[in-house]
Amino acid sequence: MNDTVRLQTEDFSLDAEVAALCAGSKRIGGIAAFLGCARDFSGEREVREIAFEAYHDMARAELSSLRDEAIARFNLIDARIVHRLGTVSAGENIVLVVAGAEHRAPAFDACRWLIDELKARAPIWKKEITPQGESWVTPHP
Repeated sequence: MNDTVRLQTEDFSLDAEVAALCAGSKRIGGIAAFLGCARDFSGEREVREIAFEAYHDMARAELSSLRDEAIARFNLIDARIVHRLGTVSAGENIVLVVAGAEHRAPAFDACRWLIDELKARAPIWKKEITPQGESWVTPHP
């Protein structure tokens, strides 16, 4: 679990990611995390699953770039990003962003910035699978 940025089909552990972040430095005094999970609805529609696809090499490079930017911009000690690909059922984890800094404010600010930028910039697409059929979702914040 040394990769600070990962795209993977299997689930991940928030606890394991935070432990890996903390293992890197005893200077971390504030950790903020965003955990995105699959909902069972979208608007008025029931959603059973969400399928995620990515241009893998480009997406991984963009996530690495975002991580590096956040570390520089918010003076982080470290950050980790994990995003699942493939089919995710309602209630399962999708994405995790963890930011560690000396103090809480930069960790919070970086965490929010990272997830917002990830959704805007990473070439990762999602398709909702509903009882009525499947539809690709246009990006939104």
